Amino acid sequence: MDFHSQETLEFIHRAFEEDIRDGDHSSLASIPQGTIGKAKLLFKDDGIVAGIELAQVILTELDSNIKFDVFKKDGDSVYFGDIGFVVEGSVHAILAGERLLLNCMQRLSGVATQTNKLVKLMGNSKSKLLDTRKTTPNLRFLEKWAVQVGGGYNHRIGLYDMIMLKDNHNDYAGGITNAVNKTKSYLKENKLNLKVEVETRNLSEVEEALVVGGVDRIMLDNFTPDEIMVALKLINNRVETEASGGINESNLAAYAATNVDYISIGALTHSVKSLDISLKETD
Repeated sequence: MDFHSQETLEFIHRAFEEDIRDGDHSSLASIPQGTIGKAKLLFKDDGIVAGIELAQVILTELDSNIKFDVFKKDGDSVYFGDIGFVVEGSVHAILAGERLLLNCMQRLSGVATQTNKLVKLMGNSKSKLLDTRKTTPNLRFLEKWAVQVGGGYNHRIGLYDMIMLKDNHNDYAGGITNAVNKTKSYLKENKLNLKVEVETRNLSEVEEALVVGGVDRIMLDNFTPDEIMVALKLINNRVETEASGGINESNLAAYAATNVDYISIGALTHSVKSLDISLKETD
């Protein structure tokens, strides 16, 4: 990921505006201008780290002269007491960027850690673990990157890069057949080349999605592992398959054992415990 991209820098600058505005008055009031110091990034949890490179960009955006001695890279396993990096430079810059740096790293490392834990539960399955759009507003691009760091894969980024006809779309459209046929016409008329996924709730809807055609992936929503096995035989590799709904740490291995193409879990990003990380002054 390019942490110097316009999207990333705009995010960082918006966050500075939210937090700093006309100045970090606590530091300005108590610490003389030009004071140089060091701080260490300290891990107080075990997990997978995500955000080391982002942290460097955050601080160098405040002061380009800041220097880093980096001991961990994104994707590394970290343990209680490990040090990610030591930073040296303007104390004002370090303190002004501390909270944004930690907020991002704690959240993203939590996502990477959760993803990695679930990937390991899948064992040697051929299934790929997917995230969803259940992300923090304006942090989606970073949270989805953290899923990749943890060993998972990204589903669509937003509403614009893939067609997903969920139950509400199909019900409002008058059924799967109507929804898919209207979608095929829409894509043709607008000269769009987007994959089409259809959510199904039972085997009858799976059959309907196969008959209407023009579908790239069928989502098996709230199917049990046994029901997924039946659906996979019916689909017979004609389209991609995805299991979703009600899948969690306790039953993931059973779903992975079906070797359905994809398993999507919203909890990769919407129900994550942040990793405990701190930035502390050091000699």
